[in-house]
Amino acid sequence: MATGDEEVLTLSIGVRVSPEPVAIELLHRYRDALNYAINRIIDNNLRTLKQTHKMLYRDLIEIFNLPSRIAIDCYRDALSNVKSWRNNPKKGKRPVVKRLSMLLHPELSYRIKDNYVEIIGGLRLKIIGWDRRYDNYKNREARLIYKKDKMILWISKKIPKPKEYTPIDVISVDINEKKIVYGDEVINIEKDTAIDKAYRYIRLAEDLKRRYSSSRYLAWRRRKRILNRIRSYHEKARNILIDWTKKISLEIVRLARELRYGVSREDLTNLIRSLRELPKDHKTKLIIMGYSRIERWIDWQAEKHGVPYVKVDPNGTSSECPICDYKGLEEVGYRRLRCPRCGFEADRDVIGKLNVRKRGLRKLGIVPRGGALTPLTAPQMTDVNPNR
Repeated sequence: MATGDEEVLTLSIGVRVSPEPVAIELLHRYRDALNYAINRIIDNNLRTLKQTHKMLYRDLIEIFNLPSRIAIDCYRDALSNVKSWRNNPKKGKRPVVKRLSMLLHPELSYRIKDNYVEIIGGLRLKIIGWDRRYDNYKNREARLIYKKDKMILWISKKIPKPKEYTPIDVISVDINEKKIVYGDEVINIEKDTAIDKAYRYIRLAEDLKRRYSSSRYLAWRRRKRILNRIRSYHEKARNILIDWTKKISLEIVRLARELRYGVSREDLTNLIRSLRELPKDHKTKLIIMGYSRIERWIDWQAEKHGVPYVKVDPNGTSSECPICDYKGLEEVGYRRLRCPRCGFEADRDVIGKLNVRKRGLRKLGIVPRGGALTPLTAPQMTDVNPNR
């Protein structure tokens, strides 16, 4: 994922390198030094880099045997952690860094040369694989991470933001628990979400917790293999949802760019507040679904491809007639609604998609082709069997 501003986009490019033992040992020392620096900064109420350098620079070199530039990156990293903790209104205990991760400054701390990542102090890590599409852009700060026998250098790069075109219509997106529907007044594409597949692993993790928390297994929390299995189930569920989110967001944006359309999606920021009254299983599925993650990836792909996008109010999108704006739609079948005023009838998700489209057109100032929505007579294109 990445961030952007008015002129550039900031990406993180992953470079997988060989996990050399000397690099792993340096990461352990860096983590110990980072936690030491965090505690010293909090104890002495340090606020600036100048104060932090004066107190910690020598200690990090002499106590933890860090190279001089790595020591500077370490206390910069520590000060950043402390500032985030101080600015958190719900801050609890002092931050403790557990993962093996090291901040690196370009050229001074690391550089890439001859298919190797060279780190100050004489470390050379062979590059195993990386994305070469952005080689022409300058390397910025990076972070070396070691996890599960894999070592990856995440390099920050800034690229020019693509110029947005003027859209002639919009691809609207309606998201719910079971499926995501997107298209315009003619195109109607339905894709199943990955929530059921991911939720299966969540249930497996919960079953393991329940089984080994009984009185027969008083020390289950200390059973490393059980804890690792539970952790792997949660990670598997998360990876399934992230992979699905990346793929579906790219499909939506590519379709919009191909047709020179914009993208209109619901603003689901406050959805989590309305989940408290739902049944436990339904609530859990909606929470792990991660609507905010889907929103971020659709927005990011749109920015990266120069596709205009808007967020619209989700209230009433599935209960309001997209033709005459009547708000009392009648249910005539499973997830099928009909307007008693104008007679328009469609699937609940299609109605939601059309209303999101209409609001997106209005927000972008686009006059729909033909002057109005035309779903009453237009045949719908779909990649889903209607009898499924």
